[in-house]
Amino acid sequence: MADEWEQVPQGDDRIAPPRPLDAIDRDILRILQTDGRASIRSVAERVHVSRANAYARINRLIDDGVIRGFSARVDHERAGQGASAYITLKIVQNSWRTVREQLQALPGAAHIALVSGDFDVLLLVHTPDNRSLRELVLTRIQAIPEVLSTRTLLVFEETDLDRRLTADGV
Repeated sequence: MADEWEQVPQGDDRIAPPRPLDAIDRDILRILQTDGRASIRSVAERVHVSRANAYARINRLIDDGVIRGFSARVDHERAGQGASAYITLKIVQNSWRTVREQLQALPGAAHIALVSGDFDVLLLVHTPDNRSLRELVLTRIQAIPEVLSTRTLLVFEETDLDRRLTADGV
């Protein structure tokens, strides 16, 4: 059985390799992505399985890490976060984990990704206004010793896409 488990690179937790999703699993994910508050009964009816089956499948998807959580989609402007920006960072080689920890602590940090290409990190932030954004970039991000340079891309308008799975499950 030990051969079926793989080591998680950033910790001591062990996880099972991913199980393939069937059509019912993908339908359940589509429903929950559209309405994370859908009841088990509603999900079961829409995918034509029993409530017990739907409950077991949702719990398995959670236990397997396929469903990482449930959240609300927020209109950042209406929530007082009127300025949004993508910030690209070039960082010192092999400093990703240290930089990631510091970026996660920033107010308004919404998404952090280690990427390839002309820069190393892509950070999405939401702030109350441009002055707050400026302070965040100039006094917080650029003060991180491992950050070599930044570039700020203001978001003028954004569209929250429906995060549904495609037919092939991707």
